[in-house]
Amino acid sequence: MDFIDVKYINLLSLKLQKFKKVKHNLFNCRCPICGDSKKNLSKARGYFYQVKNNTNFKCHNCGVNISLTNFLKKVDQPLFDQYTMEKFKEGFTGISTVRKDPEFKFEKPVFKKSVKIDLPKASSNPDARGYLESRKLNPDKFYYTDKFKTWVNSIKPTFDGFKYDEPRIIIPLVYKKKLIGIQGRSLDFSNPKSIKYITVMFDEEAPKIYGLDGIDKKLPVYVVEGPFDSTFINNSVALCGSDGDVCCLEGSSIVFVYDNEPRNREIVDRIGKCVDRGESVVIWPRGIDKKDINDMMLAGHDPMSVIKSNTYSGLQAKIKFNEWKRV
Repeated sequence: MDFIDVKYINLLSLKLQKFKKVKHNLFNCRCPICGDSKKNLSKARGYFYQVKNNTNFKCHNCGVNISLTNFLKKVDQPLFDQYTMEKFKEGFTGISTVRKDPEFKFEKPVFKKSVKIDLPKASSNPDARGYLESRKLNPDKFYYTDKFKTWVNSIKPTFDGFKYDEPRIIIPLVYKKKLIGIQGRSLDFSNPKSIKYITVMFDEEAPKIYGLDGIDKKLPVYVVEGPFDSTFINNSVALCGSDGDVCCLEGSSIVFVYDNEPRNREIVDRIGKCVDRGESVVIWPRGIDKKDINDMMLAGHDPMSVIKSNTYSGLQAKIKFNEWKRV
């Protein structure tokens, strides 16, 4: 980031909620475009970051990804006018293009170590196998560890201590034939304080999405909320967290499939944003009372058939969405 970008980000900090500097050339705040989470006012999912010679703003809630220039234009017109004038005076020929010749710094490339899962299949452990089979899931597609934190730290230092180490099912996240991360599913069903899913990325630059290597981008790609759900849907991927970025699916026909929770404010807000953007989204029919695809499968429904016959966009999506939501 150049000094002008940093200056105007700091000026914005006086108006942005939960603003903080994360590290050099990375700033975090609540997104003023979507308002971020209405339910949890402590959430801040907007980031200013550097992209080559430019500065961008990205929100991991609404998905907006724009230049600092366009961000200023949206949220503060007077500040935008000052910013563009100052950029011009300092040698910028346009809104975000530097006129001076770029400086090239060649550094010795650092090759990332290939990560492999040296764990037994989930089918080898009675508890893991029993849980997965009870959910009609194939235990040979997943792995098992009896000490999740210890195993994760052997690959990437993540956890400070091992006091509450526990067994978990390991769900591999693979992209371009490389293991980019994992999601661990707790087997401690008796402990309400146990975090059900923990996601750890070994490659922080990779998309936090399950199933990317198993899809055909020429066909409609269904984006669901969890890896287990995706195993029941043809040509689907699963977001492994609210900051899952579907930019890697650009050019594909995407259909968003959220859980069937019409009284869940966060899910309702996400579906509403998809509808407003004109995206294709599934609006579950009233005859389905199960909240997710796995539960629907266990109840005897055919989720793939239901999804295909209840995918909407545009005006029809708005009508169906308003009929479905309960908040």
